Amino acid sequence: MKIKNAKRFGSTLTVLLAAVTFGCGSLKGTYSDFGDSTLLDLRSGGEAAFTFMGETAACTYTSSGSQLTLDCKPPLGKIVFTIHDDGSLTGPPGGFLPALRKKK
Repeated sequence: MKIKNAKRFGSTLTVLLAAVTFGCGSLKGTYSDFGDSTLLDLRSGGEAAFTFMGETAACTYTSSGSQLTLDCKPPLGKIVFTIHDDGSLTGPPGGFLPALRKKK
């Protein structure tokens, strides 16, 4: 009985880890505005670097549905981006961030 539960737990854990890894993994890459003055580098393991106005901040990120949440060290803090069907990212409405597109 205990072995059966352990196998079920292991299978469930594997599926959850794969979902998290591949969910964030599909976003991996470098995003930029047209002038490359704003860069967002999404790396594996939820790590990221955000460059804005010549300053780079170490960040982490998560994604859920059509939102990507970037959590950077102060003074930036959390920034929520909308993920659009074309793969572009936009920052909070009325914000100061330009639309970001994935570089090829």
